[in-house]
Amino acid sequence: MGSTTGADVLASLKHFEKMHHLDPNLPLEELIEVEAALNESNAEKGVEIEQVLVEDNSPYPEVRASVRNFDVDLPANTIRAWVIGLLLCTVGSAINMLFSLRNPTVSITTYVIQLIAYPIGLGWDLVFPDRVWNVLGIKFNLKPGPFNFKEHVIIVVMSNAAYGGGALYATDVIIAQQKWYTDQNFGWGWQILLGISTLCTGYGIAGLARRFLVWPAAMIWPSSLVNAAMFYTLHDHSRSDPLRTNGWSIGRYRWFLIVFTGAFVWYWVPGWLFKGLSWFCWITWIWPESVVVNELFGGKTGYGLLPITFDWTVISGYALSPLIPPFHATANVLAGVIVFFVIISMGIRYTGSWYSDYLPVSNYNAYDNTGAVYNVTRILKGGEFDEVAYMNYSPLFLPTQFAIAYGLAFAAVSAVIVHVVLYHGRAIKTQMKLARSQEDDVHMRLMKKYQDAEDWWYAVLFIGMVSMSFAVVCAWNTNFPWWAYVVCMLIPMIWTIPIGIIQAITNIQLGLNVLTEFIVGYMLPGRPLATMLFKTYSYMCSSQALYFAQDLKLGHYMKVPPRAMFWSQLVASIWSVLVQLSVTNWALGNIPQVCEEHQKDGFTCANQRTFYTASVIWGAVGPKRMFSGDALYSSLQWFWLIGAISPIITWFLARRYPRSIWRFVNLPLLFGGSGWIPPATVYIFLCWGIVGSIFNYFIRRRWMGWWLHLNYITSAALDCGLAICTLVIFFALYLTNTDAPNWYGNNITTQTLDANTSAIKIRLENGQKFGPSVWP
Repeated sequence: MGSTTGADVLASLKHFEKMHHLDPNLPLEELIEVEAALNESNAEKGVEIEQVLVEDNSPYPEVRASVRNFDVDLPANTIRAWVIGLLLCTVGSAINMLFSLRNPTVSITTYVIQLIAYPIGLGWDLVFPDRVWNVLGIKFNLKPGPFNFKEHVIIVVMSNAAYGGGALYATDVIIAQQKWYTDQNFGWGWQILLGISTLCTGYGIAGLARRFLVWPAAMIWPSSLVNAAMFYTLHDHSRSDPLRTNGWSIGRYRWFLIVFTGAFVWYWVPGWLFKGLSWFCWITWIWPESVVVNELFGGKTGYGLLPITFDWTVISGYALSPLIPPFHATANVLAGVIVFFVIISMGIRYTGSWYSDYLPVSNYNAYDNTGAVYNVTRILKGGEFDEVAYMNYSPLFLPTQFAIAYGLAFAAVSAVIVHVVLYHGRAIKTQMKLARSQEDDVHMRLMKKYQDAEDWWYAVLFIGMVSMSFAVVCAWNTNFPWWAYVVCMLIPMIWTIPIGIIQAITNIQLGLNVLTEFIVGYMLPGRPLATMLFKTYSYMCSSQALYFAQDLKLGHYMKVPPRAMFWSQLVASIWSVLVQLSVTNWALGNIPQVCEEHQKDGFTCANQRTFYTASVIWGAVGPKRMFSGDALYSSLQWFWLIGAISPIITWFLARRYPRSIWRFVNLPLLFGGSGWIPPATVYIFLCWGIVGSIFNYFIRRRWMGWWLHLNYITSAALDCGLAICTLVIFFALYLTNTDAPNWYGNNITTQTLDANTSAIKIRLENGQKFGPSVWP
């Protein structure tokens, strides 16, 4: 090899080292080898390292174990994929939308779609012949070879685009309008424009941001690795190599079936037969009437200091599977939970600050000065805020951990911007210049054989959706000024890439819901409908953009043509909007007493009612009365500054000690990784963190081969087994009004102070009140 070539290799390695210097997912031993080659100016060693880390495969062991480093020419954009994909998109959208109105609810996840699409695809092959048809000069083949994993990817991303984030968020606005805001109905045209624009605006942003969130090798998207591993598992039934898996010869497919079956069978125990195993807070069973015991050890409204559960829904229900995030992400989230929600929360709780003696430790409700859940109807008149009624009623009081959660949300929003600029600014600048020319790893090079969905496609989509959104807010009497919509769009345009980078590295998404509520509450006080629209557009735009980006990375890993990904995601999204709006309007018009608290079949619209209540609190009462001036929670505003300054400190420490623990400290995660609290609880996050630490620290360090080969498959199998069993229990038992076994193991879960939100130090008698006599 000539000296010029050697110099080029060392220059390439130098660039690699700069881009990954503080990369927490890159194994330190690999980075040390790179630095050694550079320090010694050893071109020969540099060529060897570059061949292994960049040319032949991904530099990340998780990616190398889950994704093939070669492409296979298989048809993806087929009639078979589109028919099955749209069929499952329709069924899943309808079921998820209908049952989102019900409590208890159930949802069909994309893991379920991924699982059931496989036998449907095989069944298709048994029915249709492999032949070319000619109809009016149009040639097509209903079975262009066996059902393959690229078609399977198209089917799954269609469902994920349609309802991966749950039921259509825009329907919350529609239901709140028609059920709680003086029967306001703008008609089908407005609903369709609202639904499509809220769901698809984020797709335009995701496409334009793919040079930062999809193409770079460092954006590993751990959830996409789980999906990729599961695709290969379903379509490849070969055995494992014991030399690479710590002696395990069992194939991934067989292992998946074993764990899936075990998860399905086991969930009948905590899910139906012995529900005490879910919230296994056994100390509260011994002292069910003790306030202190239920505060300290209660899992539902207390501190959950004995985190033991035998139920995968408790472990993965909010923060998703703990087997997916890398250990450094889990550790940062756990640190934040322990520091803020346990230690600091206890300090506030047991000194009586914020009138915490009169409130539960943790709950997602706001309370009035009698200790009752805040009655928002008492401060409304004709759907608008009535200040006189508010002053005659009560200020808002928040449970200790709920109030802390707002402060942490403020800190996370400011921290993520500073963190990404410091830790990833150089990479973002480079990716901006290189665009599709970047060659981080083998997967990017393999994808260059396919025609890309051009940037202007996504730009046109984004501009079209923004234009549609202007029509939604301006052509109808929404009380939402056009300039507020501009501000609303600036939020996802600024924060989507920073939040996306954090999620791509850690698998944990930081939410913008508090930021959007905070801003609109100051901008448009006393306008609840405008608050709902602002939050729907701003928050959902960012959230959907990240879902789309995650799927684009999945297509990138699986070598699915980008143009097929573009059209499948877009068409599925639009079709899903029509399906979900149809189901919503049918339910509102045909289910008796729908969305009323005592609806006989459980269609109480609990999720939608929470959304409505939040719109009243933030749009009517507003953040000014809660967080500004002399307001009770005004001190939480300091978290904005804490979040902005603290990443600078950790960045300097990480640069000074690049091989120490400081390289793994991620303050946006520490502040915002526990953003589901409430309604999630400390107990849930402690259980999640313990399981994640066992698999991603202890097992990974001791049995690396097993972890690389079977960890993600174990996660997928547990999720799938749980999801299928949940659907069976819901449709076979709950919908038939079958009662669970009546015995101690089921009844005790409802007989403690913790379970009944009654672990409160000071309980008021009728007519008594607490709090200030005058409030803002």
